[in-house]
Amino acid sequence: MDETRQTFLDELYAHGRAHDEQREDRLQRLRNVEPETAELLGVLVRAMSATRVLEVGTSNGYSTIWLGDAVEATGGSVVSLEIDAARTAIAAGHLENVGLRAQVDLRAEDAATALAAFDDGAFDLIFLDAERGAYVGYWPDLVRALAPAGLLAVDNVISHAHELVAFRATVDADDRVVQALVPIGAGVLLAVRQPA
Repeated sequence: MDETRQTFLDELYAHGRAHDEQREDRLQRLRNVEPETAELLGVLVRAMSATRVLEVGTSNGYSTIWLGDAVEATGGSVVSLEIDAARTAIAAGHLENVGLRAQVDLRAEDAATALAAFDDGAFDLIFLDAERGAYVGYWPDLVRALAPAGLLAVDNVISHAHELVAFRATVDADDRVVQALVPIGAGVLLAVRQPA
C-alpha cells in the first residue's frame, strides 16, 4: 500500500466512523471493516496470489480499495457487489481517486442473484460483508463459486455472533470446507474449500 492510498484510506475510515455515529438506522451506516481486517484481506490475497476476488458488500468502497490494491499486485481483479446503486457510485469515485478503478468491476446487484449466476470455481477468494440474515441462503452458491483451495472470509463473526448462529451451524456441517475464526476486528471466519 503506497502512502497516498494509505492516507486516503485513513481519511475514508475516519469519515465512515463519524458518519455511522450519527445514524440510528444501521442500514444507513457505511459499516466499514476495521483497518486490521482490511489489512488481513490484503495479505491473504497476496499470500494466495489470488487473481479472482469477489466482495459481497461494497458500501463506500473502503474494503474494496484494500482488495483492489492487493489484486493490482497479483495481476488480478475484483468483482464487488452492492445492492445500493448510490453507494456503488460513491465507491467508483473513491476507486478512481486512488487509481484502482480498472482493477474493480463494481456491480449494483442483488448478491443472491449474482452468486447464482457465477460459474463453478469462479473465485480464488470471496469476502462476505453484507446482510447477515441472508448468509445461509447464499451458502450453496458461495461454496460452489469458490475454486478448490479457495478462501471465504466472513466479517463480523464475533461482534454479531448471535445473528450468525444458523450460518455457523451451516458451515460447521459442511465437510467441503475447513475453517478457523480469526479474532481481529469484528471477528473474521476463514473457510477454505477443500480440493475434491
